[in-house]
Amino acid sequence: MDHGIQCRSATSSMAGPAFTARVHPCDILMVGKALSECPPKYVLVIDGRGDRNTALWGGITTHAARLKGLAGVVVDGAIRDSAEIARDTFPVFARAVVPNAGGAEYLGELQVPVQCGGLPVRPGDWVVGDDDGVAAVPEERVEETLDSAERLHEIEARITEAVLRGEDLGALLRYDELVNRKRKAASLPQLRYRDEG
Repeated sequence: MDHGIQCRSATSSMAGPAFTARVHPCDILMVGKALSECPPKYVLVIDGRGDRNTALWGGITTHAARLKGLAGVVVDGAIRDSAEIARDTFPVFARAVVPNAGGAEYLGELQVPVQCGGLPVRPGDWVVGDDDGVAAVPEERVEETLDSAERLHEIEARITEAVLRGEDLGALLRYDELVNRKRKAASLPQLRYRDEG
């Protein structure tokens, strides 16, 4: 998700299938309904259309979600009670912090495809968060993504070990070879143009 979706709580590590909610950006009616229906170990993903002027989440909902056993919440919108949430171990990710609370008047939709942090998220897609931000993985690509992530982790661990032994990072990653290949590719159209002239 885009850089605006940031961790606001004491714990940033979360992972679980998405339970989605599309809500009116100034209204918490469907947020409360989503919190009631979201199963334990799921990440509640709230599409508040990126609005930064009305809080869709706060301290009470954070306590309720933690006690219910949710894996975390992502709000594409604002939250309030930021000091309280910053001390809480329940993972809360949101776009903004604002003191204004929403009303409870407008209907929304639960368990439908939503947009959150610039990404489409469907019910059941996996949502993973940490100190760097939030990623959403389509449900059908979870195994493939886990395999790729494990391979990348192993490669990075080997590179880190080599760098700590004093090896040059540029040599390890073959930067000179890549730069030369790019320069050669960039010069080919120019050579053709000269030949044609």
